[in-house]
Amino acid sequence: MTSFAGIRTIRPVSVDFTEGIKWYLAFVFSTTAHEAAHAWTALKLGDDTAHRGGQVTLDPTPHIKREPIGMVAVPILSYLLGGWMIGWASAPYNPKWAMQYPKRAAAMSLAGPISNLIIVILAAVCIRIGMAGGYFEPPDRMTFARVVDAHTSGGFFVASFLSIFFSLNVLLCTFNLLPLPPLDGSGVVMFFVSEEAAPRFLELLYSPALRMFGLFIAWRIFGVAFPAIQLAAVNLLYPGLHYQ
Repeated sequence: MTSFAGIRTIRPVSVDFTEGIKWYLAFVFSTTAHEAAHAWTALKLGDDTAHRGGQVTLDPTPHIKREPIGMVAVPILSYLLGGWMIGWASAPYNPKWAMQYPKRAAAMSLAGPISNLIIVILAAVCIRIGMAGGYFEPPDRMTFARVVDAHTSGGFFVASFLSIFFSLNVLLCTFNLLPLPPLDGSGVVMFFVSEEAAPRFLELLYSPALRMFGLFIAWRIFGVAFPAIQLAAVNLLYPGLHYQ
C-alpha cells in the first residue's frame, strides 16, 4: 500500500540540529509503524506481498531500503533547507487481491492511520502520567513541537520528543485519511463500494494523473485544515483549558 507519511509542518525556518534528530527519529518510527500496520493487516487478510518483502516489522531497515528517497533524503533535506520535514514510505500489495477482496483491501488501508492514532494515544498517556507525577505541565502557548512543557530543564528533551510524536502522528493519521488518491483514505472508501464496482474504482485510483491531482488537492486542503485539527487534539489532551 502506497501512503504518504509526511507533509509540510509549520515550523520556524532556523535549523536546530538537536531538534532535527528528534524529528527524524519520530518520523522514521511513525512511518515504519504505519507501513508495518499495512503489511501486517494484508498478511492476516490473505496478501503476503509485503511480508515477503520483510515489511511486517518495526525494524525500519526494510522500509528504508524500499523508499530511501522518501524516508532519508527528502526528510533530511527538507528540514535542513526549509526547517520543516516531509517524506513518504510504502508497502507493496497485490492489486488482484485488492480487486478480489475490496473490503479486506479497505481494512489494510485503514490500518496505517490507526497505527498513528495508537501512537497519539500512547504519547497522550505518557504526557498525562508525567503531569500526574509533577514532571510536565501544559504550555503557555501551544505549537506543533510544544504540546507539553517540563518543570525542569532535565525533562525538556522528553517533553519535546513527546510533543513531536503527538503532533506528527495526529498529522499522519488525519492527512492519510483524506479520501483522495494516493492517500489511504481513498482505499478506505472501498468499505462503501459494491464488489461489482470495486475493480473499476480501484483502476481509477491507480491512475497516475488522478494520484498527482489528488495529492495536490489534499496538500492544499490540509494546509488550511491542520491547525484546527491539532488544536482540537490538544484540547482533548487538556480538557477545560481551551487553547485557541
